[in-house]
Amino acid sequence: MNSVDFLLWVRGPGLAIASIIFVFGMTLRMFEIFMLGRKKNLAELRSSGVKEGFRTIITRSGGVDTYTTKRTMFTHISGWVFHLGLFTAIFLLAPHIELFKSFLGFGWPALPTAIVDLATVIAMITLLAILFHRLTNPVMKFLSVGQDYVVWALTFLPLLTGYMAYHHLFFPYTWLLGIHILSICVLLVVFPFTKLTHAVTLFTSRWYNGYMAGQKGVKQ
Repeated sequence: MNSVDFLLWVRGPGLAIASIIFVFGMTLRMFEIFMLGRKKNLAELRSSGVKEGFRTIITRSGGVDTYTTKRTMFTHISGWVFHLGLFTAIFLLAPHIELFKSFLGFGWPALPTAIVDLATVIAMITLLAILFHRLTNPVMKFLSVGQDYVVWALTFLPLLTGYMAYHHLFFPYTWLLGIHILSICVLLVVFPFTKLTHAVTLFTSRWYNGYMAGQKGVKQ
């Protein structure tokens, strides 16, 4: 298979198959979560809980005042830096926006390439720092399992290959673009079945915790 055939396959059938697995897997995962048995709330309702649910998403996502957060400041800050860089690379790069536009029928303004480049590099450096911290921090190393390192690699590779493809670094462009798309396909396939699902379930669980607390009149 030459580079052109490889590129055509990964951006066509390969990406389609990966997308189907991703949608099926996430649908199954969300179905499992929402179908979990929960005890009936017998306490008198103090609120509908809806507003409190959304407030909890905000307060739990941005707060840095808790004792736990202060003890894990590196994890908190590096997580924010990485996710902001990743968001910028995925949703604010002009070629990516054109791709989304082809599916959604609409687009949005892109950031200058230099800014997206910087955000991508910062995201990759942050990921490397997170890996170093996981390998050198005794607690993190003890708690880490094989899946954690696989997830790290599958998150890092699309950023690295995308940066290399965009700047035509070291290898022919068609091979680089094909490998970049392939790395995304692999990421989509494993996403619903690994800890990567936290990107979706994180906000769902925070909303639900705030919702239940709001109904009971507990301040979050």
